[in-house]
Formats: sequence, C-alpha cells, structure tokens
Amino acid sequence: MQKLLILGTFGLIAQLVDGTLGMAYGVTTTTLLLTVGAAPAIASATVHLAEVGTTLASGTAHWHFGNVDWRTVGLMAAPGATGAFIGAIVLSSLSAEIAEPWIAAILFFLGLYILVRFSRRRQTPKPKPGHGRLRAVFLAPLGAFAGLIDAMGGGGWGPIGTSSLLSSGRLEPRKVVGSIDTSEFLVTVGASAGFLISLSFVQINVGWLLALLVGGLIAAPIAAWLVRKLPARILGAAIGGLILVTNTKTFGEAVGAPSGVLVAAYVVFISIWLAAIASAVVAVRRDVRAVPQPA
Repeated sequence: MQKLLILGTFGLIAQLVDGTLGMAYGVTTTTLLLTVGAAPAIASATVHLAEVGTTLASGTAHWHFGNVDWRTVGLMAAPGATGAFIGAIVLSSLSAEIAEPWIAAILFFLGLYILVRFSRRRQTPKPKPGHGRLRAVFLAPLGAFAGLIDAMGGGGWGPIGTSSLLSSGRLEPRKVVGSIDTSEFLVTVGASAGFLISLSFVQINVGWLLALLVGGLIAAPIAAWLVRKLPARILGAAIGGLILVTNTKTFGEAVGAPSGVLVAAYVVFISIWLAAIASAVVAVRRDVRAVPQPA
C-alpha cells in the first residue's frame, strides 16, 4: 500500500510538472518504475497506459483554458502515434541505450538555447495567427521522431516536441505546452497499442498503473490552469533549465566526463537555471510596472 501511495504521489507531481512545462511525466514515472524493479518495456508500457487517461484529461483542460493550437496538434499527433507504435514494438526486443547519448546531447543544447533566449529577451514575442507558422514538413517528421523516442525511452514526446517548438519562436510557450500535451493523447494510444501487441497485459502491474493514473488525473486540470497564469518569459526559462539539467548526466557520460566533473556541472547549471528564473521574474515585474494603469 505504501508503494502505491508513493507511485500515486509521483504521478501527481509528474503530471503537475508535465502539464505546466510540457514535459517530464514519462521520464519521471518511468525512472521511478525502473527503480522499483520493472523491466524497461514493462515500465514504458505501464506509463503509456496511464498516460492514455492523464493526457486526455490534460488535453481537455488545456483546450478549456485556450492553450491549444489545433493546427500544430493536427500535424503532429498522427505521425507521433505512428512513431510511438513502432517504437513500442521495437523496445520489446531492442534497447534504446545507444540512442540516449545523442538525444541527450540534442536536448542539452536546445535547453541551453531556450534558457538563454527567455532569460535575456527584453520582451517575449507574441506570434500573430497565420504569420510565420511552422510548416507541415517540419511538424510531421518531428512528431514521428518524438513519438518513436517517447515509446522506446519511456518519455521524450514532451522534451523533444516542446524544445523544438519553443526554439522556433513561432508559438507562445503556453500554446506550445498545451498543443504538445493535447497531441500526446494519440501518441500514448499508439504506444499502448504497440505494447499490448508485443507484451501480455498480465505482465502489467495494475496497481502501479492505477496509482499513476489517479495521481495524474488529479493534477491535470491544476497544471492546465497554472500554465495559463504563468508569464511566458518565466515559463520559457523554467523549461529551458529543466531540459538542460535533466540531460546533463547522460550527455556528460556520453563524452566521458568524470563523476566529479558531472557534480560540478550540476551545481553550475542549477545555479544558472535559478539565476535565469530570477532574472525572468525581475523582467516580468519591470514590464508590469511599465504598463500604464487605468485611471
């Protein structure tokens, strides 16, 4: 019972972060399941089955709060589901360890770019509808690739999709988060279908599944409301730092960095992350004070 409560709490926290920042539910919960002894394919399958419910709730909440760009969802969701289905099939017989360092390196530098961009920009850009939109030739392959990595690694749709859309500068952060979370529903359905074909459902711990699902369902509407209230500059800085810090270990190990160097890197990057968020908060307060108040 204690383990189920812990899983439920982690599910709640992970969905709160995911629904606010557009990433981290899969990575967090998969890591937890691996820690308690689940095999990689079983851990990813359990997480994706739980996400069928949490992403539906999260997407509905984001739609309610006006956080969704439906064109982006339409162009990414179906390719993402296809990629996730294939990734689930592959994970049943193939490890994703070889790909992890490369993905971590890409995300590491994307995170650094986003962090610098949102913490230093004087004014957060406000894209105009229909102006400079991302093309289908970019969004569809991005969805397929992110879906593939998501199923094989137990997470990745948010980090890859959110990072790429934010770095393009074509959508405001809350729309990026809402669109990624909404399209993730079809991605989880595709991954779940692949796992159910490749694995037996009796291998899934139903108690773990329900604990993650309930925790996520509780957090989904809260996160969708929160992302609408957070200023774009602060949200962008928070996302960039999260990507940077969470990929430091894998990227560092890939280039052969000693453990001491990794610890020092964590201290430096977390300090930079906190300073960037503080800088963003100061900038937002300055912008608010600069807006003329009604008489």
